[in-house]
Amino acid sequence: MSFVARCVEDSLPVWQQCLETSFLQRLGAGSLEERCFAGYLVDDSLYLREYAKVFAWGMLKAEDMAAIRVYHSLLSYVNESEDATRLMYLERYGLRDEDIQRLPLRPENAAYTACMLEAAKRGSGAPQCMMAALPCMLSYVWIFRRLLEQYPGVRDTVFWPLVRDYVSDGYEAVCREWAAYGDAVCASLPEAELAECQALFRACSEHELNFWHMSERPRADVVIRI
Repeated sequence: MSFVARCVEDSLPVWQQCLETSFLQRLGAGSLEERCFAGYLVDDSLYLREYAKVFAWGMLKAEDMAAIRVYHSLLSYVNESEDATRLMYLERYGLRDEDIQRLPLRPENAAYTACMLEAAKRGSGAPQCMMAALPCMLSYVWIFRRLLEQYPGVRDTVFWPLVRDYVSDGYEAVCREWAAYGDAVCASLPEAELAECQALFRACSEHELNFWHMSERPRADVVIRI
């Protein structure tokens, strides 16, 4: 079993709890209040800003251009592929990205991003950056594919464009590439550092769970147009 696969196996109980959150269950059933969904989009926008900084730390500590290219590809995917759907939804709700960026991160979001950034800042480089970043990427594939199996009718809801992005074969393929890179950069680590990296992966998975629970509550500082 690869190291990343080992980390995923360790975090699967947490990912299952994510799938079972009220937010995702109501999203799959099509009954999620759009105020909650809009709040999630705002929080996700703020999260992605901080997420990008993890890769900036990776670039800063990179020892070759190959590593820099990997981080650049991650940033490009977030900015070009995921952004298209996010911006479409923001327009639907009358929200502007420039206004969102002035809003505070909610406590769960702040704790999650602080955990990732601290690991990227204090770690040796790519291992910590990838173990902090991979839980978000890989859990979304696992969660949304199972959500679609559970609620095939989500295709007929306003939430389908979001779900479609994360169940696509293209998204799964890039996640496999990033997981392979995570395995490569951890391949020569001593067992003690591997254990720390696995603990970081699990901690970020638990922050994912907190993020989904946070999203069950609409933001009080966001007014949307429906």
